[in-house]
Amino acid sequence: MSNLTVLVTGGASGIGKACALTFAQAGYNVVVNYGHSEQAAIDVTKQCSELGVEAFAVKADVSKKDEVDAMVDLTLKTFGSIDVLINNSGITKDNLLLRMTSEDFSDVLDVNLLGTFHCIKSVVKPMMKARKGKIINMASVIGQIGNVGQANYAASKGGIIALTKSVARELASRNVTCNAIAPGFIQTKMTDVLSDEVKSGILGQVPLARLGQPEEVAKVALFLASDAANYITGQVINVDGGMVM
Repeated sequence: MSNLTVLVTGGASGIGKACALTFAQAGYNVVVNYGHSEQAAIDVTKQCSELGVEAFAVKADVSKKDEVDAMVDLTLKTFGSIDVLINNSGITKDNLLLRMTSEDFSDVLDVNLLGTFHCIKSVVKPMMKARKGKIINMASVIGQIGNVGQANYAASKGGIIALTKSVARELASRNVTCNAIAPGFIQTKMTDVLSDEVKSGILGQVPLARLGQPEEVAKVALFLASDAANYITGQVINVDGGMVM
């Protein structure tokens, strides 16, 4: 599949990095988008290249349409197509509702939800023209059940779920699918800093009684990008150890 290309936003670490490496192992050329972590993104592209595919890193703030368009144009000029888009960029600015500022709310929605919209909008024309394409959006269980101190994050991820379904309906006639993955508690840098007491409380909500691994999310993304998932669109697949059922 060396002629296929995947664009991963927020691909420098965590789930995004796992997606980049998993797709590289499957033979995809990889574009790693990053916002701030340049060296980490370069390191990921090096690991992808060592797997025998072509890869490069590109800086772009997904909340800014012109930067997203430039990133997509560069990808198309380099590889000729974008076969898979993985919208993984996301931030948190947690606080209780009474203390959350309007800026905290809008900043999270600008990156998580508006950024997803910008990336989808930018790849839609080439995908529709090619009459094929896979769009995979990273939602969250928090977008399904909410969470204390995360009104902005929950709103952004719930919005991604609704956006996914609308995009799936609009693009189905052109053979372009759009699905979402809703990870639960995944072992990343964000969970590594949590205390043992907090982690114990989290695991008490998960029937499988462990944190998920980024690779377990990435493998679901790879399935959704494959021909095996050609008849799947508009769906939200939970990778959460049974937390939400």
